[in-house]
Amino acid sequence: MSVQRRSDLANGPVGGMGLLADEDFARAEELLTRMAAEGIETVRLAFADQHGVIRGKTVVAEAFASAVKSGMAVTSTLLLKDTSHRTVFPVWTRDAGFGAGMLTGASDILLVPDPATFRVLPWSPHSAWILCDLFLKDGTPIPFSSRTILKDSVAKLAEREMALICGLEVEFYVYALEDERLTHAETGMPPAPPKTTLVSHGYQYLTESRYDALEDIMDELRRNAVALGMPVRSMEAEFGPSQCEFTFEPATALEHADTMLLFRSMVKAICARRGLHATFMCRPQVENGMASGWHLHQSVVHTRTGENLFMPGADGALTPAANGWIAGLLAHAQASCLLTTPTVNGYKRYQAFQLAPDRVQWGRDNKGAMIRGLMAPGDRASRIENRVAEPAANPYLYFASQILGGLDGIRAGREAPAPVENPYETDAKLLPKSLIAAVEAFEASDMLRAELGEDFVRYLAHIKRAEWERYLSVVSDWEQREYFSTF
Repeated sequence: MSVQRRSDLANGPVGGMGLLADEDFARAEELLTRMAAEGIETVRLAFADQHGVIRGKTVVAEAFASAVKSGMAVTSTLLLKDTSHRTVFPVWTRDAGFGAGMLTGASDILLVPDPATFRVLPWSPHSAWILCDLFLKDGTPIPFSSRTILKDSVAKLAEREMALICGLEVEFYVYALEDERLTHAETGMPPAPPKTTLVSHGYQYLTESRYDALEDIMDELRRNAVALGMPVRSMEAEFGPSQCEFTFEPATALEHADTMLLFRSMVKAICARRGLHATFMCRPQVENGMASGWHLHQSVVHTRTGENLFMPGADGALTPAANGWIAGLLAHAQASCLLTTPTVNGYKRYQAFQLAPDRVQWGRDNKGAMIRGLMAPGDRASRIENRVAEPAANPYLYFASQILGGLDGIRAGREAPAPVENPYETDAKLLPKSLIAAVEAFEASDMLRAELGEDFVRYLAHIKRAEWERYLSVVSDWEQREYFSTF
């Protein structure tokens, strides 16, 4: 019976277009058996949109086989929205900007489940999550699918028998929810933000008392993360009031991009069910708040031998791979900021003397530099830590930017500059000061245009320009205070 069911799955449109391999259909068949045995009632077919927000459809368990066999149709406008969830492309015209008939008329695209990503939700055990890849209805990969972009970047690195291994340090806030702001007048695109209060005071970094105040929610988040297969390493009470940090053991780029996507969603879901509000916004508008960062530890290994190509020899000098990788990341840092720091708010973190970078440079074990080198002879965990990103970044695009920048540095034989010791007192290039500056640097990058494609560069820049223009149209509290009485 299982062989017949597997054959039936593979003989559908998805198999006919070659969108899943034989082993994927075998795994999907195993999942159907497991779902029946464990009483799974619904499956959330999820994908990462351009902002790294999870979207998708939920199907009953009995419909999962059809989703694997034929894919699941969703509206293409989901790929054409800014962070307010407004569609910012002219989809009711003959050409929305991608060629006649491409993503017009709110037409459908296909979600194709990746059976390797199946997870049962520990807080909702009748439900499962599965991540999906995106295709046009004829099976053509969608060039704007961020998970596909990362897969393509990983494949380019693999051509040189190299793989990126990364570890995550993720900061975020958990607040008590005072008012969800659910009146009709408070809806909109976006709706009014909730009113919150603290769960714990701050400014007592890594103190036992602050961790103890947060332990109840930390425990619940940890248990759910582990139940989802996430390799949690540590939990910390960060510097800011109600600010938390989770770190994760090393894994491949795709594994940890999936981890980050699901972790953010899980944290927000668990907190909401407890009457709390979690946010991965970089710098919330709260009194006495601190900015949150997302530090990405990264090394490159040889795919055949497993050798860490960043581990220096006895003299401690940078290896050729580490030298080129660091140089490449620095060379493309400004252009890549749209992928590492994609919100208006994220640029308000780049300030001197705040344990955040403000310029393009690297240092040895220096937390003020953009790239922190942690490499020593004999240390198999030798790596760098890029401290540039905000926790709201799309993980697939963030990791792709690291691979493409580092790979360019290796290919071109770039040389890293000398490491800095006083990172806030150098004449190094500054990181972009605003989202629009990042957009312009992104558009001007020949490397990113060549690697990501002209269409993708235009696509993402268009979405982010729409976001920036909405930001400029709103009168801020600062402007009201500065000018209302003065003039």
